[in-house]
Amino acid sequence: MEYFTEEAIERLSQAESKVVHVVLIATKPDIIKQAPIYLELKERGEFVLLCHTGQHHDFRYSGGMEEEFGLTTDVHLTIDGDLHSKVAQMIERFGAVLKYLIDVGKTPIPYIHGDTSTSMAIGLSSYMHRVACVHVEAGIRTLTPKAEVYQKFYDDFKAGNFNWEEYYRAQQVRDNFELGSMEPFPEQYNTRVSEPASGYHAAPVELVKDFILSEGFDPATVEVVGNTVADATKLAIADSDKSTIFEKYPQLENGKFVRFCIHRRENTQDEHRFTVLIDAMETLVRSGEHVLLISLFGTEQAIDAFGLRQRIEDLVNEFPETFIYSDVWPYYRDVVAAMRKCAAVATDSGSMQEEMNILGIPCVTLRFGTDRGESVLAGANVQAPPIDSDFIVEIIKGAMNNQIMASVGNIYGEDVSKKLVDGVLARVDKEHGLFQTEEKRIKLRL
Repeated sequence: MEYFTEEAIERLSQAESKVVHVVLIATKPDIIKQAPIYLELKERGEFVLLCHTGQHHDFRYSGGMEEEFGLTTDVHLTIDGDLHSKVAQMIERFGAVLKYLIDVGKTPIPYIHGDTSTSMAIGLSSYMHRVACVHVEAGIRTLTPKAEVYQKFYDDFKAGNFNWEEYYRAQQVRDNFELGSMEPFPEQYNTRVSEPASGYHAAPVELVKDFILSEGFDPATVEVVGNTVADATKLAIADSDKSTIFEKYPQLENGKFVRFCIHRRENTQDEHRFTVLIDAMETLVRSGEHVLLISLFGTEQAIDAFGLRQRIEDLVNEFPETFIYSDVWPYYRDVVAAMRKCAAVATDSGSMQEEMNILGIPCVTLRFGTDRGESVLAGANVQAPPIDSDFIVEIIKGAMNNQIMASVGNIYGEDVSKKLVDGVLARVDKEHGLFQTEEKRIKLRL
C-alpha cells in the first residue's frame, strides 16, 4: 500500500491485535500534543501507527520535534499544494489508508487533534468509512467579550482613565462573554466539523465539555481529561539540559523580554490588524523593552504584503541587544526553556495560551476573542484586541511580570495522556471501534 512504510506493512501482517490506533500528526502543535499519546500507547503495548499528513513538513515545524520526541512515521500522506488541495488529498489518501486497514481485518481508531485542517479532513474521511475518531482537545470554541465590555474600557483608555486591574477582573466574568465567533479562521470551522466524526471527545477542561454537551453530543462520549500539552511541556522541561537556546541568544537569559508571535490568518490577512500589532511591538522596543519576535510563514508573508520589511530591519539594526527577530525554533525544549524566563507572551496562538498557564507566565492574546477562554476566566491570560496599538501596549505592560497571572496554577492537568488512553480503551469495541450504532447508544434490548 503506497502510503505505508515497508516496516509498517510488515508489522501489520504480524500483528495479532485487531484494533489499530492511528495517531495523526500534521502541524507543529499536533506533534507536540499527539506525541505523548503515541508514546503512552506504545508503552502499554497497544498496536499503534503514526500517520503524518504532511501539512507541515519543514524541519523547523516538524522534523526537529519528531527527532526530539523519538517519533517514527509509519504512514506518509505527503500532501501538497494550496489549502483546499491539501484538504482534498487528505480525505482521499487517508480514505485509502482506512480501506486497506479494514480490508486486512483491522479496526482503526484515528486520533485527530484540535482545530487543524488535518483534524477536519481526517474526521470527514473516517466518517465516510463508518470509523469514529478520538478527538484530542475536543470542543474548543471562541469566547469574545461583549461589545459593551470592550467599548467601556476602550473609552476609558481614550479618556485617560483606563484601569488595568479592573479590565483584568472583567475578563474573568463569564457573563461578559459571548459565543458565536468564527475566528480563528478556519480553525473554528475545523473543530466543529471534527466533533460529529468522533466517538470519544477528550475535552481539556469543564468549560469545553459544557460547549460540547450544549451542542447535543452524547454525554457518554465526552470526558474531561486535561490537555496533553501538559505532558509534552513536562517532557520538555525534563529535557531542558539539552537546550542550547541561550548560547544562541544570551540576551534572553535574564528573562526581561516579551515574546511576540503573530501568525493567525485573521491577523496576517488583515492589514489594519497586523499593522496595529507591529506598531505595538515597535512601541515596546523603542520604549526600552526587550522583545523576541518569532516569525512564522504567515508572519513573513504579511510583513512583505503590507510593506513592513524595512521597519523590521530598522529595529534589528537599531536595537541589536533588545530586539531579536527569529524564525521558528525546531526543538520544543528550546521554546519551553526560553518561555520559562520571559516577562510575558503576546500571541495569537492557541496552544501558547495553554503553555503559558502551565509554565506560570502571563499571557496576552492578540485577538478579539479566544478559543482558550478557560485561561482568561482563570486569570492566566488577558485579551488585547487589535484595534489600537497604544491600547495593546497598555495591556501588555500590565501583564509583564504580573505575579497574580503567573500564580494561577496549571488548569490543564497532569498525566493527561494516561487518562485519555484509559478513556479510549474503556470504550473501544473490537469490531466497531468507537463508532456507536443507534441501538447501542439508546441501549435497546433485543
